[in-house]
Amino acid sequence: MCGVFGIFNHPEAANLAYLGLHALQHRGQESAGIATSDGDQLSLHRGMGHVIDVFPPEQLARLKGDNAIGHVRYSTAGGSMLKNAQPIAVEYSRGSIAIGHNGNLTNADTVRESLEARGSIFQSTSDTEAIVHLIAMSQQKSPEDRIADALSHVKGAYSLLCLTPTSMIAVRDPMGFRPLCLGRMPGGGAYTVASEPSSFDLIGAEYIRDIEPGELVVVTKSGVKTARPFAESARSMCIFEYVYFARPDSTLDGISVYEARKNLGRKLALIHPVEADVVVPVPDSGVPATIGYSEASGIPFELGLMRSHYVGRTFIEPQQSIRHFGVRLKLNPISSVLKGKRVVIVDDSLIRGTTSRKIVKMVRAAGATEVHMRISSPPTKWPCYYGIDTPTRAELIASTHSVEEINQYITSDTLAYLPLEAMHEAVLQARRPALGANGNGNGNGNGHARSLPVISDPKRLESFCHACWTGEYPVEFTPPPKQRQMRLLDI
Repeated sequence: MCGVFGIFNHPEAANLAYLGLHALQHRGQESAGIATSDGDQLSLHRGMGHVIDVFPPEQLARLKGDNAIGHVRYSTAGGSMLKNAQPIAVEYSRGSIAIGHNGNLTNADTVRESLEARGSIFQSTSDTEAIVHLIAMSQQKSPEDRIADALSHVKGAYSLLCLTPTSMIAVRDPMGFRPLCLGRMPGGGAYTVASEPSSFDLIGAEYIRDIEPGELVVVTKSGVKTARPFAESARSMCIFEYVYFARPDSTLDGISVYEARKNLGRKLALIHPVEADVVVPVPDSGVPATIGYSEASGIPFELGLMRSHYVGRTFIEPQQSIRHFGVRLKLNPISSVLKGKRVVIVDDSLIRGTTSRKIVKMVRAAGATEVHMRISSPPTKWPCYYGIDTPTRAELIASTHSVEEINQYITSDTLAYLPLEAMHEAVLQARRPALGANGNGNGNGNGHARSLPVISDPKRLESFCHACWTGEYPVEFTPPPKQRQMRLLDI
């Protein structure tokens, strides 16, 4: 998943980028980076770990300029190492550019082999570097035209932020797999772009609108201009953003993540009821769905599992051994809530089954008489090739086991998932009125941005990507024969 953030034309660009990335830390915890521009040249710092560790105050002070883009990463294409950290910044014959990428390219291996055959030398195993080489090879004149030309050769999911000495360029793939939104700082002179609008709240920016699928936005000193360089395509926003990845206080493509998750829980209670004494969330991502489940079922809501907030999200840890250890560090049952009770545990997803198994055993050890597991999404049976860390079907327990077999494995009394159709309905029912910063849905602010609706056709929102549950992939993917290994080590 990864997160991107950018700010243009603000004297505190590096500091605001730091804060913006902090608000996106849930999207990636392996590495972080910020590139800045002073109008003449780029500065860059990247490091492994959380934003707060990578950017101490003295490091931020070295990043000069009024423009910045940043990136937080967890690896889906390329290994977890410093050379794959982003943004990627390069100098080439047309100048310099830095790029941050959220998503996965489905033809990255083919593109890379073609580029290497033409003499390109790669410094990382990240699929994003292929875009950099394509930009450098483009014969187009302006940076935005070179970026559009480069992206015409790739397929898959990409929400990109690019920084040149004089511009910030944001672009979202034609199917809109990953979110991207535009905002403006008070006073109207500085613009910002982020994976989620919750970043805007932290820095006091005003949300303008979502960047449309297939749209390219260019921010310069003159203001904002937009273009549509790609052919119209069916919208395929990742519905798992609403189930798990996005922050609950975000609104993506006009849909409130928090309300969507509450709706998921409500429908789960109506479709799969159970007699119980308490309903308990797996914190934090399972909390809104559990509130909805409690409201619809009438079963009291309790925080029966206490989470340590000094441990990251176990689903996006890169190594399975860390996931096992992380569950024990992350959650601890509250015996006074659970002892002698029939407990419903609500979680947003069940991927490998190892985390759920440990949670069920924790709750039983705390004295629960019954443990019923409820999942606010369908069984995950297929890998995602658009930015989620499920590279093989072998890692997905639902791809080889029935619901009852999974129930036996995780040792719960009963297990039930939310059906696909009900999940779609729950998310769509959380749609909000499409209002831009000026209140009329156009988001054209002070006149610099071209008037574009947040949702040009509301019916397009009804087409989500749900490949991880159905195996129906919107964009074809050919798995590479073997993941490349980096032989260069950072000392």
